[in-house]
This record gives sequence, C-alpha cells and structure tokens, in this order.
Amino acid sequence: MRFISTSDPVMHNTDAELDLLLRDMDEADPQYRPTAFWRTALDRLIPELGDGGLQRFRSLPGPLSFFVPTYGFPGIHTTPARFTPLRHALENLELGDRRCSIHLERLLTGEAQAESDYRVLCAADQPLRPPFLDQFSEGEAAAPIEQFEFDGRRFGRSSLNYLLGLAFLKRHCDLSEVRTVLEIGGGFGSLGEILLADKRNDVFYINADIPPTVHCAHHYLSTTHGRNSILGYAESRNEKVLDISAMRASHRAATLAAWQLPRLQGTVDLFVNFISFQEMEPDVVCNYLGQIKRLQARYILLRNLREGKAKATPGTVGVIDPIKGEMYDEFLGQSYRLVACNTVPFGYRTVDGFHSELRVYERR
Repeated sequence: MRFISTSDPVMHNTDAELDLLLRDMDEADPQYRPTAFWRTALDRLIPELGDGGLQRFRSLPGPLSFFVPTYGFPGIHTTPARFTPLRHALENLELGDRRCSIHLERLLTGEAQAESDYRVLCAADQPLRPPFLDQFSEGEAAAPIEQFEFDGRRFGRSSLNYLLGLAFLKRHCDLSEVRTVLEIGGGFGSLGEILLADKRNDVFYINADIPPTVHCAHHYLSTTHGRNSILGYAESRNEKVLDISAMRASHRAATLAAWQLPRLQGTVDLFVNFISFQEMEPDVVCNYLGQIKRLQARYILLRNLREGKAKATPGTVGVIDPIKGEMYDEFLGQSYRLVACNTVPFGYRTVDGFHSELRVYERR
C-alpha cells in the first residue's frame, strides 16, 4: 500500500480537500451519505468553514450547534449581553455576598456541571489500567469557545464525554489487548486526541465520518498530534483496499470518509459511536453495524438517547425514525451480548427527561 506524501501541496489546500470530499460524497453509496438530520446541517456548516473558519471551528455557531458540544447555557458564549439583566438582578439581591455572583457565573458558563463530570472521572477511572486517561489535557486547536481547567488539566464537554465513557468501559472490560479503535461519526476527533495523547496507549485510531466533520477532525488531529501522524482522505481515497495493519505501520491515526468503510480490511478491537448514530436513520445504522461485525470488533461502546432523537417537524432539525436504545440489541443480533448500560453518572439525563445512555457490548 502506497500513500501520497503529506508534503504534497494538495494536502495543504484545505478548501480543495473539503471540495474533494463533497464531490466524492455525491457519488457515494446513499448508505454512507448524510441522512435527514445532517443534510440540514451541511447548508449551515460548509459556508462557515470557508475563509479561515476551519482554524476556529470550535467557536463558530454552526459547529457549536451540531458537533462541538458545550456545557454553558445556550447563547452564553455567543451573545453574553442577553444575560446582563439576570446578573444585574442578582447583584441587587446579593447584599454584599460575592458568592452569589460566582455561583451564577459557574451555572451559566457550565463550569459547575463540567466540574461535576470531572469529579466522576476522578472517582471512576482506574489509572493503572489502559487506556491511560489520568494525564490527559485537552488541546487548544481550532479556538475553543469553552474550556475549563481542573488540577492543571484542560477539558471541554466533548473530551469529558469521552473520558467518562472510557472510564465506564474500563470498569466492565479488559482493554489491555486493545490496539485498534474504530469510531464512526467522531465529531472533531476528541476520542483520537485522548487515545493518542498518552504514549502509554499503544493504540491506532480510525475515524470514519461524513464531510465536513471528517475534514474538521483531520485538521484538529493533525494540529494536535502532527500532520505526518494522521492519514487523511486525500492520501487514501484511491486505495481499493485499506489494510489496517499497513496504515498502523505508517501512521498513528486515520481519518476516512464514511464510504471508505467497506474497503477496510483486518480487525478492530474496539468500536465507538457517541451520539451520531442517534442522528441517523435505522437502515443506515444497521448497515454501519454490519461493517463493524465484519471487522470483528471485540468490544462496542455506544452513547445514544434511550428514547431516541426528536423527529423532524416543519422548521426544526430532527430525524425521520428515531434510534432507540434497545434497537442496538436487534441490530447486533446474536453476535454480541450487552455487558452494561448506564445513564447516571457516566451518561446524562436531560432536563426534559431524555436519557443519554452508555451501552457496552462484547462479541460472543
């Protein structure tokens, strides 16, 4: 297997890379193209990522709405003036006690919730067992609009989501032999950043996703861990077979387009999907999991809304047919058994009663 040198000029023309991905997406099998939820997102995301937007996508409105999660109240970072009356009202009530304002700011910015998640991570992680998480500190690439520091380590909501999921997985599975991790719909690459950040983790990470998110992930991981370490789409698009062992021998991670999944050959030890399956339609998710079964993933870690994502209505973004938690049991069939399921404390229960739950499966 031969890959184009990462010094090739085309690899540094980010607009050309995204255009290439979008053109190829239009020719891809419909099972690997954006579904209803993400077709709506594309119209908003693609214009924002042009003209230097890729360098600061973690602070742009579109990505913040679709794949860069935050803890803060909606609008607290982008339109802070909306909250000025609330702050003034509290100042009139606090009677000289500054703690009222501090508590309010921690609530509005999301710092209180982030620290709560960090405390769960500290209590739950087993630092002597791989993958090693205890030294991770999130990078500052792509200009994050929200980031919190605890004990000298930086975190955003995306990284804490994954860290909690990995801590939960470590409690139920022996991951000492996990060497290859495949993710579908990996957002901007948080899981890859976590796994690659600690040299003790002997892991090769693959993220398969649709554009433009796979484009953002490649940029983010390349900025964080070095461009020569991350195999990108422009290098791999013409390969008829993508041998996992060969990619691992030359790179630390790979960002692939979703329609390249059928070309992957070899096996993976762990498959991960966080949240993005719930934004797809059942037939698409079933097809993706068919690829995971073909690659003989030993463990599967999922995060999904138990009740399913809201359906699309006129003027709103949503799905046609929601993916509910128990549907994964049906999709995976007799090949896998459900090992553990959790919402609190490792997942998240929303204020309107939806359960963002973690599900762990093991191949029989």
